[in-house]
Amino acid sequence: MLGTAQILSYIAALGLAAAIPGPGMTALVARSVSGGAVTGFTMLTGLILGDLIYLSVAVFGLAVIAHNYTSLFTLINWAASLYLCCLAWQFWRYQPQAVNIDQRATRKQLASAWFSGLTITLGNPKTIAFYLAILPLVISLDNVSLQIWGMMLVPLTIFVLLAVGAVFILAALKIRHFLTSAEAQRLLFRSAGVIMLLAAIGMVAKTL
Repeated sequence: MLGTAQILSYIAALGLAAAIPGPGMTALVARSVSGGAVTGFTMLTGLILGDLIYLSVAVFGLAVIAHNYTSLFTLINWAASLYLCCLAWQFWRYQPQAVNIDQRATRKQLASAWFSGLTITLGNPKTIAFYLAILPLVISLDNVSLQIWGMMLVPLTIFVLLAVGAVFILAALKIRHFLTSAEAQRLLFRSAGVIMLLAAIGMVAKTL
């Protein structure tokens, strides 16, 4: 079992890592502004699933394999960086649309938001660094059983990320009325694109 100190340390570390603006939360704000609360929370579920995948990778020891095969780990970093660059380009070229507060998102838009959340997390260097480098320093993974993973770490991860993500979504909805102009939306999405590009550059720089 995990001790109280380890649980609190994990909650604090994960909450801080999630709250620091990065590609994931920046994209979440942008999508919430353009699509509303339902779109934002749908994207958040994709972001959370991506975190759970990396949590599972770290807990079940696959992180050790990744570190032992340096070339494979480098290839993964480069692939993730390339994907972030593609996302950055898409966000930079985003064509602003009129924000209709009462308009409901379509299933296609919700599916796109969910998939974007998942893929952004899987390609997010901040997420990778947390679960493969920081998590082992916070929790002794050798003592984490399947039961602890399923009954403690997964629920805690969902709770923390849902709480942090909800704050970002609600903040985005608060400023949504001020971002109805095309110029304001363009600035928001381009800012998100720049953050993704910087994250990609930082990830490549670590492998050189």
